[in-house]
Amino acid sequence: MTTRRMRRIFRDDGRALIVAMDHGLIDGPCAGLEQPGATIARVATGGADAVLTSYGVATRFAGELAGLGLILRVDGGATSLGRGGGQGATFFGVEEALRLGADAVAVSAFPGSPVEVESLERLAHVIAAAHKWGLPVMAEMVPGGFDSPPDKRTPHAIALAVRVAAELGADFVKTPYCANFEQVIAGCYAPVVVLGGAKRGNEASMLADVEAAIKAGGAGVAIGRNIFQAEDPTAMTAAVARVVHGG
Repeated sequence: MTTRRMRRIFRDDGRALIVAMDHGLIDGPCAGLEQPGATIARVATGGADAVLTSYGVATRFAGELAGLGLILRVDGGATSLGRGGGQGATFFGVEEALRLGADAVAVSAFPGSPVEVESLERLAHVIAAAHKWGLPVMAEMVPGGFDSPPDKRTPHAIALAVRVAAELGADFVKTPYCANFEQVIAGCYAPVVVLGGAKRGNEASMLADVEAAIKAGGAGVAIGRNIFQAEDPTAMTAAVARVVHGG
């Protein structure tokens, strides 16, 4: 069952274009996600393979998501109003993901942060629960946390973080891109996809990083704002798809 669900996310070439649309959990109706159904339709037309999103979006827009792989975010933390930090929490469980027809669940962990152990424990518990039902887990590994400084985003730090995810049993890993990404890939025996991060002014540089990550052995991308906040999300999705799948 795990293999069948993974094939809903990753194409025959072993790569995936995942559009991250879970930002509403933190920022509410942020630009590009005011009407999630319309945005899902645009990225689907552009060639997205899967969408990473929240329980609410997965519930309300099941029709728009029907032709895409579904990765359900089951954890979360403070909103942009609170900015309380902390270790976050597991909001939903495996039963909710299965009921929605999710192909995988997503959980974040933060090696090198003050909540390192707590976040890794949360990830491990979700993996154990999900694997009882053949449900894959995407571990989002961000050394130091989402606002970490450059010294936490080195090839060594990211390589360590993604390997820890694999050691805990994650089926695939989402992580920041860095220089010498080959080092990250060489040390991880689970597929690694790179996150997009904040919206960039230079779309060409974003696409260049995607190309470099794929050439280094990356298994694809999980990009949000740089796709759904683009002037034309359909065209941007198609451009990323050409890099991920077409070379």
